[in-house]
Amino acid sequence: MNLTHTDDQGRASMVDISAKPPMSREAVAEAFIKLQGDTLALIRDNGLKKGDVLAVARIAGIQAAKQTQMLIPLCHQIALSKVAVDFEMTEHGIRIITTAKTIAQTGVEMEALTAASITALTIYDMCKAVDKTMRITDVRLVSKVKESGTGL
Repeated sequence: MNLTHTDDQGRASMVDISAKPPMSREAVAEAFIKLQGDTLALIRDNGLKKGDVLAVARIAGIQAAKQTQMLIPLCHQIALSKVAVDFEMTEHGIRIITTAKTIAQTGVEMEALTAASITALTIYDMCKAVDKTMRITDVRLVSKVKESGTGL
């Protein structure tokens, strides 16, 4: 197996995607943040002094996806057509589900993963004063799809 981000001498190298056709691409990622029940109640009731945790975290995740090429050195700059951040509240925490879409020559996995990670970190930041036991876990790519025939 060869790494795609190294050249023949093993040096870091950005992959040349110029010969690849643009395709419709979508990636879904997720993360989980474990929270105490009291913290979850504060989030649900919008009771934290910093404001609406999920609204702020959603915006942070969307912004993060748009900045992925600035955070991960060998990622290509791509035009995102959609970034969504959704939440599932459980009795033990919040599952974060992010979706990134584009029509491009390369995938959007890193954008979806970056969105999930930064969303979780934002929740952590907003709740750190009231919950010292928080844990961010299970950051992972759930799926990726590419479809040709985009008409480009």
